[in-house]
Amino acid sequence: MARAEDPAGWGAAAETIGCSVLVPVLNEERFIERSVAAMRRQRFEGRLEFLFADGGSTDRTRELLDALAREDDRIRVFDNPGRTASSGLNVALRRARGRWIARMDAHTEYPDDYVALGVARLLEDGTRWVSGPQTPKGDGRTSRAVALALGSSMGRGGSRKWGRIGDAGSREFELDSGVFAGVWARDTLLQYGGWDERSSPNEDSEMAGRFLARGERLICLPRMAAHYVPRDSLRGLWRQYEAYGDARFRTANWHPHTLRRSHLLPPALVLDSAVALLGPRGARRAARAGLALYAAALAAAAIGSRRDAERSADAAWVPVVLAVMHFANGVGALRGAVRHGPPLAALGQVAGLDGAATALTRPPEPVFAPSLA
Repeated sequence: MARAEDPAGWGAAAETIGCSVLVPVLNEERFIERSVAAMRRQRFEGRLEFLFADGGSTDRTRELLDALAREDDRIRVFDNPGRTASSGLNVALRRARGRWIARMDAHTEYPDDYVALGVARLLEDGTRWVSGPQTPKGDGRTSRAVALALGSSMGRGGSRKWGRIGDAGSREFELDSGVFAGVWARDTLLQYGGWDERSSPNEDSEMAGRFLARGERLICLPRMAAHYVPRDSLRGLWRQYEAYGDARFRTANWHPHTLRRSHLLPPALVLDSAVALLGPRGARRAARAGLALYAAALAAAAIGSRRDAERSADAAWVPVVLAVMHFANGVGALRGAVRHGPPLAALGQVAGLDGAATALTRPPEPVFAPSLA
């Protein structure tokens, strides 16, 4: 007979799995074999299972995963009709049999003790979400430049989730809604309703907003730092950051406390540029002065990144990728304000108008997770 807390009905079979690793995938042919090899190297005192949710890949991703599943019975592959990361995570969570859950991404390499470190920290109490820094490691000219950009304050945007290679010895710290993957108890994720399927991208930040609203502490362990491969084309980078901007404002509408002042800089940059081109003469002059300061900051970021650059040309490309990241994010944020409504409560909170922010805060919405139900 299945346990009462085992609604899927696995019964004793669930006891054999220590941790379930959830991996949403879509067209990851380039990285999937390398990423799976790193996942299989996990050192953990307990049995692991790796659950891949494929969102309809049109490259060889599914073929490669099916081949890996035939040679390793810990690997299971499922269809993800929703095609988003959040729906894929819920597809995998629904079938997970472990006491613990870890999220991993197919274009990221995790340290061999990622799961073990996360579970050990959860067992110490004081937190129900443990993650590691997202450490960019470029693969290609644009990708290397993005990694350098994310090592600067202009690229990080005030987020503490970004790590550097060599930071593994520092102490743990707390995060706001800027999080990257993580490890949880399975019961915790089910209690919180899984990932909201309206929130891709930004699904982890939306979930973090729910955790933070209940007073949870989100702990980041530098030893759990994972190497993330940034986009290697400007077009792909633009699409990524435009989607981030849109999603960030949507999340801010649901969870006002997730908005930082730094999130407002990209849309302000886009509006400043519009004024510089189309505004009245006096306003144009002030807006152009602002853009000149921005250009100087980009140049300074390029100079500062030279010490970490594998090639000098990579550092020279940093202002370009930073501008793409900022303008794309700003355009996405403004689009999000139109699509989802301006996050008035969040803006009031950022401005220090706590009374107005409280009055404007919307009632919490139920988590939308049909792939988990």
